[in-house]
Amino acid sequence: MVLQPGMKAPDFEIEAYKPDTDEIVKVKLSDFKGKWVILCFYPADFTFVCSTELAAMAHAYDTFKELNVEVVSISTDTVFDHKGWVEQEPLLKGRVKFLMGSDPTGKVARTYGVYSEESGVAFRGRFIIDPDGVIQAYEVVNLSMGRNVNELIRQIKALQYIREHPDEVTPAQWEPGKPTIKPSIKISGKVGDQIPKGSYSYW
Repeated sequence: MVLQPGMKAPDFEIEAYKPDTDEIVKVKLSDFKGKWVILCFYPADFTFVCSTELAAMAHAYDTFKELNVEVVSISTDTVFDHKGWVEQEPLLKGRVKFLMGSDPTGKVARTYGVYSEESGVAFRGRFIIDPDGVIQAYEVVNLSMGRNVNELIRQIKALQYIREHPDEVTPAQWEPGKPTIKPSIKISGKVGDQIPKGSYSYW
């Protein structure tokens, strides 16, 4: 089954390294019911782009917490690899506070459709899951390209706004405070009339 937005996120249980307390814990996705969750799959510890991605997530972690979002990074490394990596890599040392999940068999990555059978690691897959455990957004990119945390935060804010205002949708490039759209057959073909000129870069 291919996962899609609107589907229930598959539950799982894995070991995770908790850097802020230096311990190994068991983690289930269902533990986070009532919170927004980001599952951030990445290829491997002690690699290049991955170090920058986790550093960017760590830098934004306080923002995620303010948005009621929990972060779980997941790779096919062991929890002991996670510990060694965050204690050695200058970009991560003393900075990572979120759970670092261990998926050595690739079972969770396969369940979420992001496992590379050729490489034996996870692609860069990122899933935004709402407080009801439903997938609201995801992206999967190839191994050599890092992702943009600022866009992830923008997406979360947009999804949270829509959850609170179900009769509205957010246009491309939406940011908090920007105009939204209320869908109606009456505005079909005249969307531009509903968006104030100059409010977006494309208008």
